[in-house]
Amino acid sequence: MKTLNLEREKYTVDHAIAMIEIEIENAKREGQVAIKVVHGYGSHGVGGAILLALRPRLVQWKRSGFIQNFFFGDKWNLFDADTQRILQKDKSIYGDRDFYTSNPGITIIEV
Repeated sequence: MKTLNLEREKYTVDHAIAMIEIEIENAKREGQVAIKVVHGYGSHGVGGAILLALRPRLVQWKRSGFIQNFFFGDKWNLFDADTQRILQKDKSIYGDRDFYTSNPGITIIEV
């Protein structure tokens, strides 16, 4: 699973959303099942604006069929049905370092 880490640099919201969209397109072309976006969750003002802008965009992308599904890192564990569906498609994702961390600073996007 590809990871897009938006916390490494200080991206504007518009730039971050554009990068996520490009990574989704790249993941589809490469046959990836999902991508992980590390955006932070807003503590100390880092990542919060991206997360707030990303949520409605994800809903829009899912409705339009651009993505299959999405969920936030607090659900990224074996007991979640969305996670199970992704893991059935790509078992290598079991080794993801954020698996079971309940990290609200990440979003999993099923492409």
